[in-house]
Amino acid sequence: MNDAVNRFYNSIEDVASQSQSGLVELFVYFITVELGQETAIPKQITDCFEACDLTVPANVSARLSEGLKAKPPKYIKVKGAYKLQRHMREALSKKLGAETVTAQTSATLRGLEHKLPAGADKEFLKEAINCFEIGANRAAIVMTWILAMDHLFAYILAHKLADFNTALSKDKGVKITSVSKRDDFTEIKETKFIELCRSAGIVSNDVRKILDQKLGTRNSCAHPSGVTVNKSKVIDFIEDLVDNVILKFPV
Repeated sequence: MNDAVNRFYNSIEDVASQSQSGLVELFVYFITVELGQETAIPKQITDCFEACDLTVPANVSARLSEGLKAKPPKYIKVKGAYKLQRHMREALSKKLGAETVTAQTSATLRGLEHKLPAGADKEFLKEAINCFEIGANRAAIVMTWILAMDHLFAYILAHKLADFNTALSKDKGVKITSVSKRDDFTEIKETKFIELCRSAGIVSNDVRKILDQKLGTRNSCAHPSGVTVNKSKVIDFIEDLVDNVILKFPV
């Protein structure tokens, strides 16, 4: 969450002039609107202050309670957690300016695009970011996942084929015993492919965790569901895979 909340904080105009109570309101907005959570708890608000290197208010719960008593009230309390009253949510949304935030986050992703050398990967990422910029968040996530997997296939074929095939030959849960071309990887389920990359020593355990997490997100986005896919989730998804897979394993 650290990167996402810092991006959000940096997108706020004249943020240095905000009072601590004003920042509490903004962080509730970040958690419930940007991250798409139903409610925010005081600990999450505290985490936002700490992630942005800001002094944490002496009593975040008291600030939220004050908001309940304001006229009109700022928050709704639900089982010890808080969300913004509709009028507050709409006022903050207007104040923040969705177009400004989108422009700034788009610039962040375009910066990643420019890190890639000219070629098919760069063009594919460009199209994924195009999807993000028009609000097609699910498409951006699915396309970036495809790019990351295809990049790993190319990396293994170019540099780690023997290691991968050794691990594959020992796994009795896969029909094929070796790969020699891109199409061969389609015979391996993605969960198993990630597992094999780790057992072959191609990726670290940290990268494996990232891939497992992002696969879960991809699965949620690849099928019709009630899951909300916010801008922050897309940015985190793309940044993680570009920085920790595509750039980390050059072909």
